[in-house]
Amino acid sequence: MVKELVKVADSAFSLRVRLGEYEVEICGDRGDVIKTVEELPKLVASVSKAFEPLKTKVPTASLTVKASKEKPHVPMEEYPKIPRKLSCSKAILQLLESEWGKWRPRTLSELEDALKANSIHYPTSTLSSVLRWLAKRGKVRRWKTDAGYVYILVEEGE
Repeated sequence: MVKELVKVADSAFSLRVRLGEYEVEICGDRGDVIKTVEELPKLVASVSKAFEPLKTKVPTASLTVKASKEKPHVPMEEYPKIPRKLSCSKAILQLLESEWGKWRPRTLSELEDALKANSIHYPTSTLSSVLRWLAKRGKVRRWKTDAGYVYILVEEGE
């Protein structure tokens, strides 16, 4: 696109109108420009119609995702049953030894939910400390993911 620089006399009057990504400038005597501005609605419609073939028709798609702030609800039947009179570390080890705990690493909140399903209540800070202690002792493996730390029982050969 070539741009020209046109020198206009000091008495000249100009008006620039932008329509989306297109721009039109009206120059002339003040009276002529004001008369043109009065006809602007017709001109804008004409200019829009003139640029219509130049618009690229890009197919669009919309996607609506509804995010839920609630934790996904897991029915109580899916949690393993463990005795209520266990220490915190033994309760965690029993959860991780079960089929529920073996098939994938579990987060702190999942372990907390499983304990609550068994009517065993420990503060989150206690659970976190015990899990860290179990990892130091080599009884569980722990690593960081996008969801936070995950824990899984150490296999006997490790």
